[in-house]
Amino acid sequence: MGKLFIVPTPIGNLEDITLRAIRILKEADSILAEDTRVTRFLLQHLGIDKPIYSHHQHNEHKTLETVITKLNEGLNIALVSDAGTPGISDPGFLLVRKCVENNIEVETLPGPTAFVPALVNSGFPCDKFVFEGFLPQKKGRKTRLEKLALEERTIILYESPFRVLKCLEELLLHFGETRKASVSRELSKKFEETVRGTFSELITHFKNKAPKGEFVMVIEGKNSKEINEN
Repeated sequence: MGKLFIVPTPIGNLEDITLRAIRILKEADSILAEDTRVTRFLLQHLGIDKPIYSHHQHNEHKTLETVITKLNEGLNIALVSDAGTPGISDPGFLLVRKCVENNIEVETLPGPTAFVPALVNSGFPCDKFVFEGFLPQKKGRKTRLEKLALEERTIILYESPFRVLKCLEELLLHFGETRKASVSRELSKKFEETVRGTFSELITHFKNKAPKGEFVMVIEGKNSKEINEN
């Protein structure tokens, strides 16, 4: 029986690939990729030539059985996403669960994940935090924001550049004027930036400087005193 390897890839800077990740990508019989073009660029940079197959949110349900069959036949397969660790706001969960159900060994390598450097860089407590990923776009969004406004732990959100301002305005509405946040973009890349302040200050910043790149928002939790006062 083969093994599924979950291989994190750099979120920007290609130097962040680990030696172990390179070895696994070289030794795997094939690679499952969120976007084959992105992965092929990385493999070319590393001097690796392997069969690459598409595995993303729009086809992962259809390809599960095929992948499981190949693993049962003894092939070792590496799963990568475009950037970061598969399964963290990227495809991967369904395949891992299917492997567990079929007693197929899964080996997950440690490696790049965007929210970790953003969290540590925020200056907010890192010992306890809640990772929300992307908020619901429509149904359930308001309810989720209302619940998060009462969360005492540090909160981590992902957001696209096209919705950053709208998200900050919603956070201001639900979290209030005094809550602070740290917004990081383009982590590990040339134009990496982290901006800290209240939601109003952050809104002003991104109105003057158009949001570009991938964003991680880190929000300080609501303390017990604030909860008791309300």
